[in-house]
Amino acid sequence: MKIRTQVLGNDGDIKTGEETLLRQWQDNPEGRLWLDIEGELSEDLKTCLLALGCHEIAISDIEQVRQPPKIHAFENNTFILFRGIITLDEHLVLTPQQIGFFVGEDYLVTIHRGESRSINRVWSETEETASLPTPGSLALKIIDYASDRYLRKILDFESDLGELEENLLSRPSDSIMTELVGYRSELRKLRRIFNYHNRLLEEILGEEPRYLGTGQDENRHLWRALLDRCERLFSLSSMYYEICGDLVEGYISISSHELNTTMKILTIITAIFVPLSFLAGLYGMNFENMPELHMENGYFFALAAMGSTAAMLVYVFKRKKWL
Repeated sequence: MKIRTQVLGNDGDIKTGEETLLRQWQDNPEGRLWLDIEGELSEDLKTCLLALGCHEIAISDIEQVRQPPKIHAFENNTFILFRGIITLDEHLVLTPQQIGFFVGEDYLVTIHRGESRSINRVWSETEETASLPTPGSLALKIIDYASDRYLRKILDFESDLGELEENLLSRPSDSIMTELVGYRSELRKLRRIFNYHNRLLEEILGEEPRYLGTGQDENRHLWRALLDRCERLFSLSSMYYEICGDLVEGYISISSHELNTTMKILTIITAIFVPLSFLAGLYGMNFENMPELHMENGYFFALAAMGSTAAMLVYVFKRKKWL
C-alpha cells in the first residue's frame, strides 16, 4: 500500500509527504489536502477516512473489485466512482482501473488499487506549478485526462477499421472474420463503460452536487466539455460496434454466396451427367437379347445420344441463365 499527501497551506506553500503529513493536517486542518491511496485499505486507513467524513457505504463500494461508475452526494463530501485505464491496447483490450474520489470542501481523497497515470500526471503538475487547485477542479482534471486517453485510442482504431473493411472486400479470409469478432466483443465492453460515464456526467451537471464547483461558470464549462467527450466516446464506440457487426454479416453473406455458386455449378454438372450415366448403365447390362449391342454402329449412336443430351441440357441451363 502506498500513501502520499499534498497540503497547500494558507501561506501558499505546498508540502508533500505521507501519512505523517495527513495526521498533521487532521490535527490542524488549514489549507487544502490531497490524499492519494494506492492499494488495499487497512483498518487504520478506514478509520482515518471515516474521521474525514467519508461515508462507510462509499468506502465499501471502493473495496469491491467491480462496481459501476456512480456518484453520491453526502453531507460532508461528494463521492465519485470512475472507471479509469491501466492499459488499452491496439486491439481495444481494456485493463480497467477503478478510482474512487471523495471531494470535500477543503480536501480530495483518491483511492485506487494500482498505479494511475491520470493521478500521477495531475500530481506532478501540482508539484511543478506549486499550486493546489480546489478539490473539485482536481477531480475534474483526473477524469478529463482519463477520458482523453480513451478518446485517443478510439480515434486511432478508426483507421484500423477502415483497413479491415478494405481487406474484407478485396480478399476476405477467416482471419479477418476472427479479428472483427474480437473487436466487436471489446467494443461492446467499452460501450457499456462509456454509457456509465455518460450518465455519470449527466447526473453531475443535472444535480450540481456540492463541492464539485459545477455551478461556477468556468468549472461548469469544463464539466460540460467533459460530458461532450463522454457522449462522443459512447457514440463512436456504438458506431464502430455496429460497423463491425455489419462487416461480420457481410463476410457471412459473401461466404454464403460463394458456397451457393459452388453448389450451383456442382448441381449443374450432376444434372448433365445423370442422363449420361443412365445411358451408360443401361447399355452396360450383360443381357444376351439386347439388339442395340449387335448394331454395327451402335457404339457411335450411343455416343451421339449422350452428346446430344448433354448439349441440350447445357442449352437449357444457359437459356435459364444458370450458366
